[in-house]
Amino acid sequence: MKEEYDLERMQSRKNPYAKKLKKQVTIRLRTDVISYFKTMAEKSGVSYQSLINLYLQDCMASNREVSISWPEAS
Repeated sequence: MKEEYDLERMQSRKNPYAKKLKKQVTIRLRTDVISYFKTMAEKSGVSYQSLINLYLQDCMASNREVSISWPEAS
């Protein structure tokens, strides 16, 4: 291994695994949900998209089940 490398002469290359890490999708979210995550993002210093991704990852890791209950019609 060299003691020093000349970074100006090195050729960069794209990460071949980058496309497998994340995929861009279009999703419709309520404005209050986006506002909530944007507020949390400002407090934490992380982008709101990253916070949403982290929350979904936590749901997946915890194997959370979705529980939906609709109000009964009167």
